[in-house]
Amino acid sequence: MLQIDNLHAFYGKSHVLHGVRFEVGEGEIVALLGRNGSGRSTTAKAVMGMVECTGDVLWKGQPLVGRKPYEIAHLGLGYVPENRDIFPRLTVHQNLMLGQKGARARKQAASAGARGRWSFDDMYGMFPRLKERQHTEAGVLSGGEQQMLTLCRTLMGDPSLIIIDEPTEGLAPKIVELVAEYLKTLKSRGVSVLLIEQKLTIALSISDRALVMGHGSIVFQGTPETLRGDAYIRKEWLEV
Repeated sequence: MLQIDNLHAFYGKSHVLHGVRFEVGEGEIVALLGRNGSGRSTTAKAVMGMVECTGDVLWKGQPLVGRKPYEIAHLGLGYVPENRDIFPRLTVHQNLMLGQKGARARKQAASAGARGRWSFDDMYGMFPRLKERQHTEAGVLSGGEQQMLTLCRTLMGDPSLIIIDEPTEGLAPKIVELVAEYLKTLKSRGVSVLLIEQKLTIALSISDRALVMGHGSIVFQGTPETLRGDAYIRKEWLEV
């Protein structure tokens, strides 16, 4: 589905990504691991058209480099940024409605009458706390609740692939477990996931494949089991 080849990305004169290559298949969870500053978030932003880049990013055979972020989203890619970009003055339900409107625009462009895979009931079923607070302004939610909301709002856009940047950052252990189950639910419904995560235990337990980044390049690709057994890669590129 998503194919990346020889991807270079820049912030002004700063050359951040150096020939990144990998792919994400249909219904697959791929973990993108690495220390802070390794280039993981920049990779996500490059795919979504949010940074200057060169190389090939193909989505179902269509080139993405040069497209605007909203055009990429309308093709079926979702992005959950690390900074939880919720709309603080809107309620939980209104935030979810914005995601749903994005899905409708995409479906109307693709085929009249097409329906999304997700509903409000799905979101509230996965995260009952959001149902309890559906009429509450998002800005007063806890960090964990805002993370749930960001995930769900993106999902309401009905993406076929979702890029999630550090979804468990700062969350309590019980919420981390909920997020892990949420990602498994995505896979069960045919949604591909590119998971940017620092918690190896969670990432390796739910992923089909693991990628490790270092200094803007992919330094390891393999199964979670292979990575667990590779002490050199873990020590050199992951452990603090």
